[in-house]
Amino acid sequence: MKKMRLLLVVLFAVMFAETVKADRMNSKYAIVIHGGAGSAISNEAFVAAREEVLEQALDAGVRILSKGGTSLDAVEQVIRILEDSPLFNAGRGGVLTAQGINELDATIMDGRTRACGAVGGVTTVKNPISLARRVMTETRHVLLVSEGADQFAAQLDDPAIEIVAPEYFRTEKQVERLKRVKEREKLTTKEKMGTVGCVALDRNGNLAAGTSTGGLVNKKHGRLGDSPIIGAGTYANNTTCGISCTGVGEDFIRHAIAYDIHARMHYGKQKLESAVQHVLKSEKYPIVGGMIGIDLQGSITMQFNTDGMARAAADSTGLRVIKAGK
Repeated sequence: MKKMRLLLVVLFAVMFAETVKADRMNSKYAIVIHGGAGSAISNEAFVAAREEVLEQALDAGVRILSKGGTSLDAVEQVIRILEDSPLFNAGRGGVLTAQGINELDATIMDGRTRACGAVGGVTTVKNPISLARRVMTETRHVLLVSEGADQFAAQLDDPAIEIVAPEYFRTEKQVERLKRVKEREKLTTKEKMGTVGCVALDRNGNLAAGTSTGGLVNKKHGRLGDSPIIGAGTYANNTTCGISCTGVGEDFIRHAIAYDIHARMHYGKQKLESAVQHVLKSEKYPIVGGMIGIDLQGSITMQFNTDGMARAAADSTGLRVIKAGK
């Protein structure tokens, strides 16, 4: 009799586990990516090349989420792909400072726990987004910068944290771009933009957001924008939304833009779409750039007030968008 009861308990447990797994796999997921806001790109070959990378990144994120993987894993892996491409202002394609070097910033945030990690002014880490995640998981801190961040990376025995020579980031395109900007002595809208970011909602209902950038071309040594600042360029909270921003970083810092979207939803009961729209159109607190986001229901937004923003999105309903032009 006892054996029969034990067998029934085991069978019930297995059935329950299978039911939970089945329900989880039927749950919705969503992912959205940006590759920087700025001027619309007219070069068709360049647009096509960027869309190819966006598609690769989007597919990687969808593979993780569709199989029940976490939003944090999806965000990290998507941004790693964008960081490895010289076509975006992050990692390999990061812009140069006034001193002609690369100083890279990144942030990642877990909407379930509000845990977060960030790095700023990194010069030797191939994928700053992965280092930001290790700051979140392996330290009691939120933000490490400059030599301290590079030293922390060098101490990690982690295959995801690859150390490279600073020259790895120095592409001919960015060298020419810095020269052009210095000759003009002022920036155009196009040269102000270019950050990458990702927001994801997994089948467990957890949101995550991440952002990575080379910053502002011709920036002063040591300058940090909004990307490594929680609440400015990145924010995730399971009660409302996940947000990643791109644009003039100083604007997003001054107005705590990413957190403001959360606050409008949490306290003001605004919907994600209208909250982002209101902020981007605000005349009282003007910002220049764009935002991507996902709310806890899986609704996706991709908005910008510049001429263009590279972007991509997909979800469990079959939605699929990839645009690198306007």
